[in-house]
Amino acid sequence: MTDRPTLTFEGRPLPARPGQSVGAALTEAGVRAWRPTRDGAAPRGLFCGIGVCWDCLITVDGVPGQRACLVPARDGMVLTGDAPPLPLPEREAPEPAAPAAPEEGDAP
Repeated sequence: MTDRPTLTFEGRPLPARPGQSVGAALTEAGVRAWRPTRDGAAPRGLFCGIGVCWDCLITVDGVPGQRACLVPARDGMVLTGDAPPLPLPEREAPEPAAPAAPEEGDAP
């Protein structure tokens, strides 16, 4: 193992610092987004950096859905962008509200 771990992201080698998270290593290497959102394919990458928001999901060594901000960088890791595995549920249009009944004294 080297003093500085080397990760592979989408086939490209990236250096990391000892103790650095995968998300921090990607961001330091200039990679700002590595997955699309389910709805609209907006780019996502590191956002909160503390494991709360789930924006930084990535596949690490073939295991999808890892939070890049929480996974420590290790030499030889293979990283790939994570497309969300499940489609969004179908959204039904809300039922229109029934018209309010006129109150006494209201003009017709």
